Order: sequence, then structure tokens, then C-alpha cells
Amino acid sequence: AGPPDGGWGWMIVAGCFLVTICTRAVTRCISIFFVEFQAYFGQDYARTAWIHSIVDCTTMLCAPLGSLISNHVSCQVGIMLGGLLASTGLILSSFATSLEHLYLSLGVLTGLGFALCYSPAIAMVGKYFNKKKALAYGIAMSGSGIGTFILAPVVQLLIEQFSWRGALLILGGFVLNLCVCGALMRPIALKEDRKTAPDFLEQDYVPEAQKQDLKRTSIYSPLIKAWSHQCLCYCSWKEYDFLLMPGFMVLAVSVLFMAYGCSPLFVYLVPYALSIGVSHHQAAFLMSILGVIDIIGNITFGWLTDRRCLKKHRHFCYLFAVGMDGLCCLFLPVLQNFPLLVPFSFTFGYFDGAYVTLIPVVTADVVGTSSLSSALGVVCFLHAIPYLVSPPVAGWLVDTTGSYTASFLLCGFSMIFSSTLLCFARLAKKIKRTHLRSLTNDTGTKQHIWTNGAIAYSVTAQLDQKDVEFLAADTNSYSNR
Repeated sequence: AGPPDGGWGWMIVAGCFLVTICTRAVTRCISIFFVEFQAYFGQDYARTAWIHSIVDCTTMLCAPLGSLISNHVSCQVGIMLGGLLASTGLILSSFATSLEHLYLSLGVLTGLGFALCYSPAIAMVGKYFNKKKALAYGIAMSGSGIGTFILAPVVQLLIEQFSWRGALLILGGFVLNLCVCGALMRPIALKEDRKTAPDFLEQDYVPEAQKQDLKRTSIYSPLIKAWSHQCLCYCSWKEYDFLLMPGFMVLAVSVLFMAYGCSPLFVYLVPYALSIGVSHHQAAFLMSILGVIDIIGNITFGWLTDRRCLKKHRHFCYLFAVGMDGLCCLFLPVLQNFPLLVPFSFTFGYFDGAYVTLIPVVTADVVGTSSLSSALGVVCFLHAIPYLVSPPVAGWLVDTTGSYTASFLLCGFSMIFSSTLLCFARLAKKIKRTHLRSLTNDTGTKQHIWTNGAIAYSVTAQLDQKDVEFLAADTNSYSNR
């Protein structure tokens, strides 16, 4: 059957909503600990920024592992295991005695747990929805914004009441809710998933006896289907053959630059606000504003791009949102007080929510639903290196120049380049398609009715006599059959 576009799918959306709160919102709120870590351990911006970088990098770098476990074991098992690992990492971080300790516990262990949860949960939404896909993703991804809006002031309050150690310990307990989310992820059998089974069974290297066993095997056990090493290699290749698609290659390069530009702002918005005289509570409030407006961007852009007039232009809506966030970063260095930073948080938060919602939708449009889980794992993987490098590079620029200007300008130009690259690629594809269509129209088609009554179409403007004779002979042979 096809995606139900409702029913238990809304519980999947609710589960993904909670997953984004426990992963992306918690990761954003780590920036509130930035000043605390810096003061406690007496380190500079660049070294302290590695904590946030390693969390994001590990989450994205290990995302294909999350997709692999989801595809070959169970989405439920993967998310529950990820919740246990992430909670353990946060609890161990509350006992940290050095930045290196935090690199391993908060960075690697918690990031690995988030990786096992994030991409499988997002992929499950795509399996349950088709017509309402963008709206479902908008609601599910809004968990990041709602979580940031609620958690940012709560984390600041927890730090003041229990110190940063107590706050991390409480967050570790909160993240255990990922295990509940995993329990909601009921598997679903789709028609296009079944279509891969006959192709697999037609391979010459699968013996007849094994083919019969494989046909009787449940579709929820791909590892049982992969009876031999050769079969497993074949299945693995089929899962990732979208990597050679030109459309996905362009999207991948665009994602690299977009990821480089978006990460430092969530790390340095609070420190930047504090550096220009904004109070701690006002700085945390800026993150809350960014989070709640992020929600509006998630849902409204999801709903709008499901409309018939915009459904065909999702790519351009995505690149527009990325470009607007880039422009916001360019203007940030001239905003020197709290009243000016508030509209910045509104604007950046809205378009951040917009393009985050459209990432899985655009990816699904490029690779299809059957490869969505693997493709999202790769897209998350592509975020890894930019997320690892960009905050420390931005911190090094702050330490070197004594201001945040260079860091924010670099982020802005990176996101604008990402948007421009994808725009030119889409325009080039459209021009090529129009050119091919015009060539087809120029050649003209004429209907030929042969003596035996068969009908064939030949392109008369560019076919010579031999081609016409060959076409006639081929059509006659087909009609005789």
C-alpha cells in the first residue's frame, strides 16, 4: 500500500517532533553553557567551541550509521539505543574535570546517540506521508524551535540554580525520552519497497532454493534476505545508488556550504550579545525568540509548499530561505544592542525553520521515498565536517581580530554561495530541458500508417531514408508478432 497520509502517521510525526526537541534543541542550548565552560576551565573561544563542534559533527558524521541500523535492524531499536547513549553522555559530562573530558562525553558519546535517532525518525515521516509530506515535516521539525524556545530560559535557570553540572545532569534525564519516541516508530510496508524484492531475486547469483526462502521472508528483515555476502553487497549498492545522480551531487555541495554558514551563529549568538552589553537573561531570550519563530517557519513553509502553486517550486523556496539567512548573518555585526538583535532573531529564526523543513522534502524529491532514509543519512553526514570546522574557525577569527565581524561575514557569504549554486544548477537544468523540448518540436513528428495497418511515428526532419526504412521494418516485425 501507499503512504496513509494520516492515521498512525500523526503519531510518527509526534515522535519525530519529540526527537527533534531532544536532539537539535538540546544541541542548540549547549551554546548557553559556552560562557560557563570558558570561565570554569579558563580556555579561549576556539578551544571551548570544539565542544559544540564535536557534538554537531558526530551527530552528522554518524547519521549513515543510524540509517543503516534503521534499515537492517529496526528504527525502534536504533532510536532507543541512541537515547540511552545520549543520556549517558550528558550524565557523564556533569562530572567533567577538563575540556577533553567534555569532548569525549558531551561531544562524541552524546553526538553518537543523537545520530542514531535523528535521521531514522525523519525518514519515518516521509514513509507515512505523501500528499501532506511538507506539512508533516513542518510539524515534526518544529520541535527544534519549540524546544529551543522552552529549553533556552529553562537551561539558564537550571545553571543559576544547580550550576552547569546540575543542568547537564537534568538534561541527561530529559533526553531519555528518546526511548519513548523510538517505541512509537511502527514500521510500515510500502508498495515501492516491495518492488525491490523481485529485482533482487532475479540476480543470477541467488540459488533457486534460497530464492524461495527469501520470497517467504518478511520484508521487515532485510538482513535475512541478504543470504550471502554478494547479496548483501548488492543490496547495499542499491541503497546508495542515488549518490551518482547529478541532482543529488549538486544538492550535496550546496549543503556543505549551507552547513558551514549556519552552525557558528547558534554557538556565538549568546556570547556576541553578552559582549555588546546584553544581560544573560536577555541573551537567553534571544535564543528563545529564535526558537519560537523557528516553529512558525517550520509550519508555515511546510503548509505553503504543499500548495499546488508552490509544490513544483520547493527547490527555489529552499534556496530563497537559505539566502535570506545568509543576508541576516551579513547584517549581524552592525546590530549593537538588544532592540536591534530582536528583529534579527525573528528573521533568522523564521528562515532557518523554513529551510530545515524543506531539506528532507527536497531530498525526497531528488532521490525518491525508497532511498530517503539512506539519502538523509548522507545529507546529515555532509553536515559533519562544516559543523566540526566552522565554530573553531569562527572562534579563531574572534581571538585574532578581537571582534565577531569576520566570523559572521564568512557565515553569511557561505550561505549565500550555497543558495546561488543551487539556483544556477536548477536554472541550467531548466534551460537544458527547454532546449531539448525545442529541438523535439523543431524536428516535428508525422504519423505514418503502413500497408499492414500498423502505426509508427518518425522524425522526418532529421531522419534519412535508411532510418525511415529501418523504422518501417521494425514496426512491421512488431505488428507481425
